[in-house]
Amino acid sequence: MQIVIVTGLSGAGKSTALRALEDIEFTTVDNIPVPLVPQLVDHLAHEGDRDKLAIAIDARQRKNLPAWHETISRLRSSGHRLEVMFLDASDEVLLRRFSETRRRHPLSGDDLTEGVRRDREVMTDLRDGAAIVDTTNLNMHQLKAIIQDRYGGTGRLAVTFVSFGFKHGLPLEFNTVFDVRFLPNPYFEPSLTHLDGRDPEVAKFVLGSDGSELVRQVESLLRFQLPQFQKEGKLYVTVCVGCTGGRHRSVAVVEELRRRLGSEWDILVRHRDVDRDQGRGMERSR
Repeated sequence: MQIVIVTGLSGAGKSTALRALEDIEFTTVDNIPVPLVPQLVDHLAHEGDRDKLAIAIDARQRKNLPAWHETISRLRSSGHRLEVMFLDASDEVLLRRFSETRRRHPLSGDDLTEGVRRDREVMTDLRDGAAIVDTTNLNMHQLKAIIQDRYGGTGRLAVTFVSFGFKHGLPLEFNTVFDVRFLPNPYFEPSLTHLDGRDPEVAKFVLGSDGSELVRQVESLLRFQLPQFQKEGKLYVTVCVGCTGGRHRSVAVVEELRRRLGSEWDILVRHRDVDRDQGRGMERSR
């Protein structure tokens, strides 16, 4: 069977992940006791009419977690194709999600912050060997798309390109960061300063001789690097490109990388700071 174990921190998106897998014909089970997982798998395998199973495991059954590694080893030694997906998020985002939904954290008691801390402590061992998905900056639709591409679509690595401004801080979710502040800055050109890097005139200015060479070098590195990430079992990779304000140079470079690589990888593009006072947007490229 193809088995996906969905685990991670409470509030990081396990329910969304299970629904996404159910939509692509996985049989889904939420929080079955860990020692019973092999029995469930044996039963379904014996029936023979279901070959895709997703199981959510979280800190609610912390008393059973010492049996985790033995259970995983047993399933793999039985010949099943098994992957563990660990959903994570920053403490700040987890606290906000629980506050907004008014759900009770399973380990919180009367102190939500302490519950998040205990949850992270209890679940530490389950991260070992898992494909880590940080949902801090993903909404439910983006998470669903990443999971379904991985397990029911192309199976290819999902690549997120993020443009940002260093003066607003480095994105927390990066795997790779490129600094493009050495390129000519359209901000100081009166005819371009009010535009952003998605405008053809700004792109032409940024992607002059130095800009084109930079993009060529980054493209070459990513063509080598991304297949290695996929072999490692990652579901997605975040590549960040930064300039000073995140409005011109980084945006133009990200758009050019999307154009060059979009036919080969499932690409999400997020211009974090291009309209900093007008919210954030994400676009999908297939």
